[in-house]
Amino acid sequence: MSLRLSSHFLDAGHEHGNEDDREDEGISSSEEEEEDGDLTWEDWVSDSASKRPCKSLFDDTNLTSVEDILMHDKTNHGFDLDATCSRLHLDLHQRLRLINWIRKEKVTPGQANAVTGQEAALKDDQYLIPVLEDDPLLQVTGDDQWSDEEDQPPSSKVPEDVAAATRRIQALESKLQQAQQDLKDYRSLVKDKLNLSGLSDVLQEASTSAPTHAAAPLRDDDSHYFQSYGENDIHSIMIQDKVRTASYAKFILTNPDLFRDATVLDVGCGTGILSLFAARSGAKRVFAVDASDIAEKAERIVKANGFEQVITVIRGKIEDVQLPDDVKHVDVIISEWMGYALLYESMLDSVLRARDRFLNPETGVLAPSQCQMMFALCDAAEIYKDRVGFWSDIYGFDLSPMGEDICDEAFVDVVAGSTVASQPVVLKDLYLKTISTRQLDFSAPFTLTANPDRKTKIHAFVLYFDTYFTVDGEPIPEGTEPYIVGEGDPILAEVWQVGGKRHVSRRMSSVDPLRKPKPKITSFSTGPASVPTHWKQTLFLLKEPFVVREGTVVQGTFKCKKRESNSRELDVEIHYCIKDEEAEKVSDLTVQIFTVR
Repeated sequence: MSLRLSSHFLDAGHEHGNEDDREDEGISSSEEEEEDGDLTWEDWVSDSASKRPCKSLFDDTNLTSVEDILMHDKTNHGFDLDATCSRLHLDLHQRLRLINWIRKEKVTPGQANAVTGQEAALKDDQYLIPVLEDDPLLQVTGDDQWSDEEDQPPSSKVPEDVAAATRRIQALESKLQQAQQDLKDYRSLVKDKLNLSGLSDVLQEASTSAPTHAAAPLRDDDSHYFQSYGENDIHSIMIQDKVRTASYAKFILTNPDLFRDATVLDVGCGTGILSLFAARSGAKRVFAVDASDIAEKAERIVKANGFEQVITVIRGKIEDVQLPDDVKHVDVIISEWMGYALLYESMLDSVLRARDRFLNPETGVLAPSQCQMMFALCDAAEIYKDRVGFWSDIYGFDLSPMGEDICDEAFVDVVAGSTVASQPVVLKDLYLKTISTRQLDFSAPFTLTANPDRKTKIHAFVLYFDTYFTVDGEPIPEGTEPYIVGEGDPILAEVWQVGGKRHVSRRMSSVDPLRKPKPKITSFSTGPASVPTHWKQTLFLLKEPFVVREGTVVQGTFKCKKRESNSRELDVEIHYCIKDEEAEKVSDLTVQIFTVR
């Protein structure tokens, strides 16, 4: 839900909501009209809304007026907002709901033209809440808001007599009062929905205390997030990540016994590549869900590959979508939900919601089934020099204040395996079948033992993650190591070769029938030892780098939680102290706070 309402919208009540105060002061409405130069309601709407820049209902085009944008939508998308409202006899509130519904749900022009007036959205008050800040379309009532012939406004011809003039004045006054009441009702409803009274006070207080600073718009995390996944570039980067894509393909295509005749749910399907793998591996039905614009392209991709009878693309958030009535549970949920530092973007919350809503609780399998967040000491001298030390000497000048806040944010970059100065430890083990969303905000102790062969200055902690897929969805055995993809690894060629062949089951070896076979696990790592992935590694640069030698112990606590100001981002606190047994001393506790964004 977007709360990005400008002071213009909040102040509207200030302009029109103090009529009682004016009456108390003995000022009549007619006197005010004279003072305002006979400014009418229609003039006010025209000046404040119809002539302000406005965004298209269907694309990112911005034009200088409502009239221009309505003509743009009519010419380029075949949708005439005013004609539709007139044809369906929509009242003001229904018109507002229609506009916000189109914007919020990314309705296509074809869907908008198919509206009959009986849609639930036209009765749902959630669509009275503005999607765009200070949307001019919401403040212009349209060309045809007269309900029937008897209610038509009087003509613009000069009245023939006093009686005709009186009737016109009465009709206009009636329409003005109705328009004012409609706006008052709408403002009241939005205020109730969003609790804007407190927000208005805060904005007013902020504008008083800091008049030289414009208030930043409140951020809609979901809209910004899904919009970013509507572009081609991000999907190109992910698909070309050989470690990522080949690992998913290997698991899906080499386990047809899991996917054959299965019902599969692909959460955040993007281009639909994982759904295509599942269909090729024998899935009976695949539901590919995505809330971004990429879903439209995914649907065309599915048809281009001849899988439209198997794969159904559903546009929407997984928290809101419904599967067909004949589907009670799915057998497999596949999703590539991992973000930087594993939990950035908070997409795992959506996967867990899908698990609770749709996955067969007895036999369902999540792919991946488990992820481990890994943590280690890192030299990172070159990155530290480029990011922080760089500012100490610029053409002979000290610009080091520029680097003072750099260490407040985590960096996503690639570091060489040789720069890791300790054995990594598991910071957080996420077994997806049982973990809950509340466990994704966590505090974990760690103990890192330095292992360099000489004294080394530590400039950062490094965080990455290992990902595991199990056929039965069970936890990986203790001590399981991830598959490390090296340069020239044949995994990609092997996957495509397997993908084009029919699966042939192998008979179980009879050498030792009593020995339990090892579970079949597919895995990959995003750590420095692997070929770099698009996730790279997450580095927490230290404000106070320290020196370690072999055996130096760094102990502490890693705290991670979603940011209050943006749930897609992370706040991280690292508390640590250094124990040098050889020198028999322990440092003071150091606390450093980071943002992952």
